[in-house]
Amino acid sequence: LRILIATVRPMTWSVASDELMTWGYDAQLPGRLLRATAGDLVEVTIDNQLPEATSIHWHGLAIANAMDGVPGVTQADIEPGAQFTYRFVVPDPGTYWFHPHHGLQLERGLYTPLIIDDPDEHVVAEADYVLVLDDWLDGTGTTPEEEYARIRTAGMEMGDMSDMDHNSMEMASSPLLGGDSGDARHPFHLINGRPLDDPATLDPLPRAGDRVRLRFINASADTAYRVAVGGHRLTVTHTDGFPVEPIDVDAFLIGMGERYDVTLVVESGAWPIVALAEGKDQRAGAILRTSDTKPGRNVLFEATELDGVWLRYADLIAHERVRLEPPVDPISIDVALTGGMMRTDWGIDGRSYGEHLPIELEAGRWYSLNIANDTSMWHPIHLHGHTAQLGRAAGGVRNDTVNILPGVTTELVFRADNPGQWMLHCHNAYHLEAGMATVLRYGGDA
Repeated sequence: LRILIATVRPMTWSVASDELMTWGYDAQLPGRLLRATAGDLVEVTIDNQLPEATSIHWHGLAIANAMDGVPGVTQADIEPGAQFTYRFVVPDPGTYWFHPHHGLQLERGLYTPLIIDDPDEHVVAEADYVLVLDDWLDGTGTTPEEEYARIRTAGMEMGDMSDMDHNSMEMASSPLLGGDSGDARHPFHLINGRPLDDPATLDPLPRAGDRVRLRFINASADTAYRVAVGGHRLTVTHTDGFPVEPIDVDAFLIGMGERYDVTLVVESGAWPIVALAEGKDQRAGAILRTSDTKPGRNVLFEATELDGVWLRYADLIAHERVRLEPPVDPISIDVALTGGMMRTDWGIDGRSYGEHLPIELEAGRWYSLNIANDTSMWHPIHLHGHTAQLGRAAGGVRNDTVNILPGVTTELVFRADNPGQWMLHCHNAYHLEAGMATVLRYGGDA
């Protein structure tokens, strides 16, 4: 049994020498690591000392529906001054995290890494580190709610412009993401709560020649990161907690909610871990320094590997240990991502959350969600309660969060083996707040 009592409350956090008022778990950023082993019983009590209600979603874990942490769907709000205990058996090893599923609370300091160790681990590493990426604005003169209001106002003003004026506007753009890369303004980008001018050094220090495992979690609200380690190639071993056939790359792109595990054999020295905010000309960084290198060595947060061979979904093959065996003819369900920033009317199938029509499932059946992005912006789509196979080809990689570019249709194949009501939504916090979400509902579940 792994027990954690976490107090969620207002706190002060230092970023670039500024003391910022925000919220956090146990006054830490990220919250203190929760670690268990697959098959363990986990019990976490949340003590809500915030001025508003909250909840906890266990991102990526296919646990019992009552523990999924979505107010109004699987549980009631945890009101201010109240406590709620989540209790569940962790089904799968891997890299996960937890965060609220309540308004724009994720845009504050409310996220915590969750590592589930594999009792039959096949990846050998002498050192194991967790790196949580985040875009940051809270306490810097604005709040997430104020930024959301600004985005809505800017969108309406764009809608009033001529096509010429609209097209001439400067927007964050990335070819890798098919255009607009994000709309929120974040003064800082962090790794493990630290900005680029005050980077964290991974601790304890590895020895030169050690194989190092890096577990990346993108906890940001509006930013995809292109990630590389200066002077090293990376071997990708896991996506969204599930193992893949190892593949060597220079860099990878990680959208909001995604996780990647990579390994590398670290050379003697101090090396930059660089997370480039894709399309935004900003970056976060941390330092990987070996124990034979003296502190204080200057580290430049540049990496030619950022422009090298980068990982694509099509390059990934599920490890034989976790491959699904779907039938050739799963039940097909078409889903459309709709809306845009001019009206901030993000939705699914033309409806915002609250006006959505649930997608009905039958327990035991295989399904193919064909998700078409009919918008002009990319969306990281997250499925609760299941880890789907990307496409129906044999060996398709398993993901619970997938980046879908404009004009692209992505197929998620899964077996309906976890009854209840489960959200399907965009993990851009502002798109979710605007309504890009729906619910998958097993027959008979109210």
